[in-house]
Amino acid sequence: MKNVIDLTSRLKKSSKAIKGAGKKATAPVIDMTEARNEMLSQERRKVKRTILTEFIGACALVQGKGLLKVALHDISETGLGFDVQEGSGHFMIGEEIAMRVYLNQQTYFGFLVTVQNIRAVEGENSFRHGVNFVKGSVNDSALHHLVKFIETVSASLESDSGDIMVSNLSR
Repeated sequence: MKNVIDLTSRLKKSSKAIKGAGKKATAPVIDMTEARNEMLSQERRKVKRTILTEFIGACALVQGKGLLKVALHDISETGLGFDVQEGSGHFMIGEEIAMRVYLNQQTYFGFLVTVQNIRAVEGENSFRHGVNFVKGSVNDSALHHLVKFIETVSASLESDSGDIMVSNLSR
């Protein structure tokens, strides 16, 4: 116990000095651990999500009507977010939707999602849908690898600033 400093005598002096000033000083003590835990509990995201902007194409299958082009907003290991133009309407919470991710204009793979939340996106005239992947459905493995691919690639993406394209290699 040689490394312990006894502050008792100092505490008594400082409290007497404060009392001598005419007011008893009381200040609330804030437990930072409690404040931190409260902030963490308010955080809704439980999984990392990757923001997408026209990275890959996607469509939702509307029963009896056909395919509806949607704009993917973000993706995570448990689901994704997509936008539907306001004029097209929106899906309902709890609704199960068949979706397609297009790797080019003709090649896609399908999967099922369940709508968890919907909200209007101000200034964009669209509805953002938050959906969860239906586990155990078709293409579970492909979805897992797609998410990992997007997370990995997005860490090193660059923007094309209008680089000059070569039309032929003749000099």
